[in-house]
Amino acid sequence: MNFGGVEENVMTREEFPLEKAREILKDETIAVIGYGVQGPGQSLNLRDNGFNVIVGQRAGKTYDKAVADGWVPGKTLFSIEEACQKATVIMCLLSDAAVMSVWPKIKQYLTAGKALYFSHGFAITWNDRTGVVPPADIDVIMVAPKGSGTSLRTMFLEGRGLNSSYAVYQDYTGKAMDRTLALGIGIGSGYLFETTFQREATSDLTGERGSLMGAIQGLLLAQYEVLREHGHSPSEAFNETVEELTQSLMPLFAKNGMDWMYANCSTTAQRGALDWFPRFHDAVKPVLEWLYLSVKTGNEAQISIDSNSKPDYRDGLEKELKALRESEMWQTAVTVRKLRPENN
Repeated sequence: MNFGGVEENVMTREEFPLEKAREILKDETIAVIGYGVQGPGQSLNLRDNGFNVIVGQRAGKTYDKAVADGWVPGKTLFSIEEACQKATVIMCLLSDAAVMSVWPKIKQYLTAGKALYFSHGFAITWNDRTGVVPPADIDVIMVAPKGSGTSLRTMFLEGRGLNSSYAVYQDYTGKAMDRTLALGIGIGSGYLFETTFQREATSDLTGERGSLMGAIQGLLLAQYEVLREHGHSPSEAFNETVEELTQSLMPLFAKNGMDWMYANCSTTAQRGALDWFPRFHDAVKPVLEWLYLSVKTGNEAQISIDSNSKPDYRDGLEKELKALRESEMWQTAVTVRKLRPENN
């Protein structure tokens, strides 16, 4: 398929229907290991699509959530070890930090011909740091939804699909690609585009630190601060910085493209946007090049591994998130959300 003049390998649900996916995986037992961010969405979509799926999860609040979602202890819900033992396809959907700590338990059940599935290339790409080195006689595959597990589930229930990338790292059985695409369709992907573990991990970490989370927070906060420092009220600064972007403009360019959104704004807005986007591009691109290099060299992976390994990691994380939550901009957001028409 052609994307802006570049050909890519893409698989759609029309080309690879659900019936074909079911046929390929009809004799497989799929174990979803971990019920945190991606686990619920992928496992529930697979279950609703008619696949033989079980869940492996340690006791605790997350285990209780799995029970509440209809997974039955001893029938479809097991310990991590028991689920891995029963499975022919082990879907490792634990956090990157958890994968490292649980890997010895998973590895002992990776017998010849099984498939080890990930939704992120981190553990394999930087396995010199994570220690996740799979045995040679299994398939190692990936389907990475381009969004949260919550979005994957919500869009599935709405009859839509969240786009995913896919990759085969190791094909021992000769059917790794079929397994990969079948699982991608089974979890409810919209369309699937080909990548590698290394490219997925690198682009994912860059995106999270860049336009998806890190850069967008930095940009929004900088504009909000400038407006506030020049005498604008919190409500005005927030509406001009965040609310109009997320509630009005994003839906427009998500649906029809940036050019269409520009064409449907005032001539004053058009002129200003066309004049200023090159300046922002030139200012930001060197930072993104720096970020990409930090990701590609493994520096960002090591920072993540080191921080997640600290015994007080959760406490430190909560303090940082609390400071973000209690900042003026995001406290203003709480009030603005309450004032939206749908909440009144």
